[in-house]
Amino acid sequence: MRVNQKEFHISDLRYIVRSAIEKDAKNLSEVRIQIDGETENLDREKGESYIDESGFKQIIKNDTESISNLFLVVEVNERIVGFSRCEGNNLKRTSHKVEFGVCVLKEYWGYGIGKNLLKESVFWADSNEIKKITLNVLETNDKAIELYKKYGFEVEGILKKDKILSDGNYYNTVLMGRFNG
Repeated sequence: MRVNQKEFHISDLRYIVRSAIEKDAKNLSEVRIQIDGETENLDREKGESYIDESGFKQIIKNDTESISNLFLVVEVNERIVGFSRCEGNNLKRTSHKVEFGVCVLKEYWGYGIGKNLLKESVFWADSNEIKKITLNVLETNDKAIELYKKYGFEVEGILKKDKILSDGNYYNTVLMGRFNG
């Protein structure tokens, strides 16, 4: 599904949040690799589960056509610096919910980009009769957990020793959900 773009001015940064379009595919492929290498908060290490330009074109096409998917990008000076997705499915028993994921280039942390992607996604879900948004977050990502709680997400469960990070230790994944109904 597509949404109208919105412009934000935070400190000295101007950015646009908008729906992904096919011409974003190459940039998204490159940005995703860079983001994966900048943080251990995501599931992948740099280069893992690589999605090339044609792969992103297909995802964008599917998300645009689906009423239960939303693919947003953040653009600064015509460059994508982050993105989020809400992904639903066609199974009747779970058609009321979507899973949310977000990532932003480290250079652009602190400008409310993740927050605005979340806000736009929550607004879209609430406006389109999606009753539940779920997400997974690493237990050490306190800022994200607090942000999600501010927007009505609750901890629904913990996957114990779910991820192994570069320090060799195991960490829990926090399962969170927001129900609007």
